[in-house]
Amino acid sequence: MAKLLQSPPKFLPSEWHISNKNQYHRAEAQRSQSERLVAESQRLVDEIDKTTRKSQSDANKKIEQRLEEVRFWKKELDDKLEQLVNETDDLLNYKIRVEKSLESFKEPLFITERCLAYRLNRSAKYNLERDLKDKFVALTIDDICLSLNNNSPNIRYSENVLRIEPNSVSLEDWLDFSNTNVEKADKQRNNSLALKALVDSILSQTTSDLRKQCEVVDLAFENGLKVIKDARDKLATHLAKVMEEIASQEKNISLLEKAILDQEGPAKVAHTRLENRTYRPNVELCRDVAQYRLLKEVHEINHNVARLKETLAQAHVELKGLHRRQLALQEEIQVKENTIYIDEVLCMQMRKSIPPREGDELSGWSGGSCPEAVC
Repeated sequence: MAKLLQSPPKFLPSEWHISNKNQYHRAEAQRSQSERLVAESQRLVDEIDKTTRKSQSDANKKIEQRLEEVRFWKKELDDKLEQLVNETDDLLNYKIRVEKSLESFKEPLFITERCLAYRLNRSAKYNLERDLKDKFVALTIDDICLSLNNNSPNIRYSENVLRIEPNSVSLEDWLDFSNTNVEKADKQRNNSLALKALVDSILSQTTSDLRKQCEVVDLAFENGLKVIKDARDKLATHLAKVMEEIASQEKNISLLEKAILDQEGPAKVAHTRLENRTYRPNVELCRDVAQYRLLKEVHEINHNVARLKETLAQAHVELKGLHRRQLALQEEIQVKENTIYIDEVLCMQMRKSIPPREGDELSGWSGGSCPEAVC
């Protein structure tokens, strides 16, 4: 299960380029090898066809020559036979004549600083508010005291009014306390103003930097898409060539199969001739030039058919290799299409949610990061 949740392997751009080049080279090599085999097959078919035709023509000539020889000798024998018959007849007549005369004769073949300033501001604000509250109470009490006179109804004697309260402070301390609070408040206010200016400057610089980075990333996306699309187009070009070569190899296979079938006629003719010639009688069953040429023709046809079948087997191997290259190129093109969809459709659409650039409409955004910005 752990293996199933693992992320896919990552590759460097150089490895990506090498992988694409390997795809191009393998496709080109397979196509070139197939083209060579097609050319060799055509040459072989032409060569064998010429050889077969020449062999059959040679055999025909030899047989014709043999026929001429046989006809010549048959004529010679016919002539001699006729002469012999005539001579025999003559001899018979002569014999009869002699017998009559002599009456006897016989012949035997993928800042904590602002938070601290905020806490310091809240502390200075708290001290000022508490000091103001105490002074408001003191002012109220002193106002009441100032309003009293000898005829006021609420005047009275109080016990131990000459005491000094233990928590009372001197006039110097009072002055220092208020002055310190004011100074701290002024200082913290100035610090806060300076920090705000610094933060605004940082935010402005950060925004500018983000804009530049955004432009760099957008450009990188565009350039990356160009490279990927170029690689996809090259793969598609190689795929088209491989498809053309597949068609050419299939045609070549048909041509080789036909060439093998075309050898059947000459083979049958030669076999039939050899078989028929076995019926020559007696001394005519000789191992003549025609016999040796027919035997050579049968061996040539068998050798040529074996060469055609061997080339046909190689053509089938090349066709399977071309189909494997076709599937590999189609799979790689689909991977490139998926990458283009992720970068161009998904990521680039997400990047549109990044706040507008300087000079663009800033409605709805007053600085800082945009929660919708995902890329």
